[in-house]
Amino acid sequence: MRAAMTVRPTLAVVGATGTVGTVLLRILSQRADVWGEIRLIASPRSAGRKLAVRGEQVEVVALTDEALAGVDIALFAVPDEVAARWAPVAAAQGAVVVDGSGAFRADPEVPLVVPEVNAHALRRRPRGIVAGPGCTTLTMIVALGALHAEFGLRELVVSSYQAVSGAGRAGVETLRRQLSLVAGTELGTAPGDVRRAVGDATGPFTDPVALNVVPWAGTPREDGWSSQEMDVREETRKVLGLPRLPVAVTCVRVPVITAHSLTVHARFEDEVTVDRAREILATAPGVVLCDDPAAGEFPTPADVVGTDPTWVGRVRRALDDPTALELFLSGDNLRKGAALNTAQLAELLAAESLAAGRA
Repeated sequence: MRAAMTVRPTLAVVGATGTVGTVLLRILSQRADVWGEIRLIASPRSAGRKLAVRGEQVEVVALTDEALAGVDIALFAVPDEVAARWAPVAAAQGAVVVDGSGAFRADPEVPLVVPEVNAHALRRRPRGIVAGPGCTTLTMIVALGALHAEFGLRELVVSSYQAVSGAGRAGVETLRRQLSLVAGTELGTAPGDVRRAVGDATGPFTDPVALNVVPWAGTPREDGWSSQEMDVREETRKVLGLPRLPVAVTCVRVPVITAHSLTVHARFEDEVTVDRAREILATAPGVVLCDDPAAGEFPTPADVVGTDPTWVGRVRRALDDPTALELFLSGDNLRKGAALNTAQLAELLAAESLAAGRA
């Protein structure tokens, strides 16, 4: 970052008009105001629009070298290819970049940070870029990190149930369109009837998501794995500092607008107890324990959407392994799963800079 600041830092939100950018502006308006100027940046086609942030209407400017000049902290909520091109430009001009895309998550010189789990990793950022994990990893990692700190994680098996908003506006529009086609019908009772009704209107998905679940998210990787499954594996290892952790992931797309859910089978170094696990989860920052199945209390996407924490329920010890826990987790993939983590990282950087300026 440029010379130590004694005034509030200038913040840029790159991708301000996108799905995550829109949520990010809302979060910036709801949290403590630690910023000086907030500059809104997007593609040229969005330039000139005005968006609300901190109770003010701010005009969006096009993404250019000039738009990034004088920025102290730049938040990137853009596709991977845009971040790969422009994040280094912002860093070269003196900004610290917080990137929410997947462009730099695997880069060994870019820390992958979740504030509740590994905030210390922010200290070393040789490229001037900090990354956050993807929305599926972020849905579980705060709770998992708290359990790991107590018990020592040694193996992880995960299945995700991912909302369509994880695929952006196109995913949401696709599900809504498909639901309009199947509502009030007898579809879903014969082989292929939903597919025929939907036709080619599958949007960013391989199959219909209305009245269906699709066991695929991402692009193909070797041996039948998907890119998102491999991403969850590698991101979890990097955030927890466990480069050899055995992780197996199956990603499933479900007909939910917003909020991802996961089932987790986690094996630890020593024997675990459900009571101690519940104590840890109930007091962990960023986690809410909601676990009374007899009373019908457990997290669901319909309950957690629009909230910030990771919600955890169905906490059980594995029937055949006293070192393993079974969990169900749910969280808003656009808030903690994307925008909130980015905002939290920016706030830590702002505090660091202001402290340096006072020193």
